[in-house]
Amino acid sequence: MTLSHEKLDVYRLSIEYIVWVFTKVDNLSGIHRPARDQWIRASQSIPLNIAEGNGKTTQSDRRRFFEIARGSALECAAIQDVLVVGKALDLEESRKWKVNLDRIAVMLSKLGGRGYLGCEK
Repeated sequence: MTLSHEKLDVYRLSIEYIVWVFTKVDNLSGIHRPARDQWIRASQSIPLNIAEGNGKTTQSDRRRFFEIARGSALECAAIQDVLVVGKALDLEESRKWKVNLDRIAVMLSKLGGRGYLGCEK
């Protein structure tokens, strides 16, 4: 059985992102602990809000949850910046996953009917 949100590409991308986050957070401790904890929460917020939003019946409710998920994706990008500056995350690896976060944000904007254009190409 597949639920409707599981069919969304954006949901699957967000799950792939969490898999990567979980591989990285095991190595974060000490001064990086607050960023680690926030990164776990923000990354989990993306698919959770996608699923909840996809289950809503009104467009305004759907949009609100998709906007929250998009905000969490952008928050994850900022957390990655913090971890790169703190030398806890490799810059090139971070850039690779920021491309995915940008794709997620663009897809959520389209689902929610709002304009986030993403990175300039």
